[in-house]
Amino acid sequence: MKLLLTANTSFKLANFRAGLLRALREDGHELVALVPEDSHTETLHALGCRVRRLRMDNKGTSPLRDGALALRLWRVFAAERPDAICGFTIKNNIYGALAARRLGIPFLPNVTGLGTAFIHDGLVNRVVKRLYRRAFGPLPAVFFQNPDDRALFEAERMIRPDQVRMLPGSGIDLAAFAPAPLPGRGGGLRFLLVARLLRDKGVNEFVEAARRLRAEGLNARFQLLGPLGAANQTAIDAGTLRGWVAEGVVEYLGETRDVRPFVAAAHCVVLPSYREGTPRTLLEAAAMARPIVTTDAPGCRETVLAERSGLLCRVRDARDLAAAMARIAAMDDAALTDMGRAGRAHVEARFDEALVIAAYRAALTEIAAPPSRVA
Repeated sequence: MKLLLTANTSFKLANFRAGLLRALREDGHELVALVPEDSHTETLHALGCRVRRLRMDNKGTSPLRDGALALRLWRVFAAERPDAICGFTIKNNIYGALAARRLGIPFLPNVTGLGTAFIHDGLVNRVVKRLYRRAFGPLPAVFFQNPDDRALFEAERMIRPDQVRMLPGSGIDLAAFAPAPLPGRGGGLRFLLVARLLRDKGVNEFVEAARRLRAEGLNARFQLLGPLGAANQTAIDAGTLRGWVAEGVVEYLGETRDVRPFVAAAHCVVLPSYREGTPRTLLEAAAMARPIVTTDAPGCRETVLAERSGLLCRVRDARDLAAAMARIAAMDDAALTDMGRAGRAHVEARFDEALVIAAYRAALTEIAAPPSRVA
């Protein structure tokens, strides 16, 4: 089939869907990626995609700009006439589903997260729910990555139960993310947060927890790894980050295409996010046998076997986060190794990338229209 895949960055397709793209190419499908261009666009070419540039406002809520995006999606869909479209990220899912319906093209969305609109109540929240009802209502299948998002969509009647297809996140390549031995403790225990630097990822709480633990005399290093200046309303600004680094409370490691050396150098990976789909960074950390500290929040809690592979803390609570990190710091290497092994086993059992690929193959077979429709 000719498959079109659309997301709000090239990075998200190249980084989170590389295994899926390879599998679809191996199945003989023609792949078209409709995405904004960024430093990962060339990776999509290398993965076998023909890339079409998509201009969009990722963080804005302007009805005019979103209307223009819907029109751009419709025009590309009409020109390409794919057999099916796979959507990722919020605006691409909503406006892509609406545009595809007008053209009679099957659309398969993946709810990778709900974004700021579902963290904060208000007018935007109500408008987004209404858009989801219109966009997803007629679809035969919708992928979800955690049971909380599914329950919310069902409770708000944005979908029907028979539409639901569950995925184990974006899946992990278990061979690529192999277990790594714990590093030595020279220079102190290393806590690593891997994420876009957003307030909604709990970056402020991580910094405040680090400040508390340093004040208590804990010998540890607190590191941030991820892009600064993301197109998001809750992005941390460069001045704030420089202030944290100058204060000596955290280290900023920049961003990278390969997180594995940084995870291998850490003793614990932390993500105090307010809400997620299923955070890939935590799955990667667990696959590499690292203990996790994260929030008892939708999407996050599923990545951890509480008290066995990591610890949970309360959302937006720097004090509780600091207490959980202090517990990790008090453990010896044997206890941390046992936690890491439990995390690896959890990922092997529930989050293997092969499960995601199989689910997509089954769903595409289910929804795909016969070739005569395109002709």
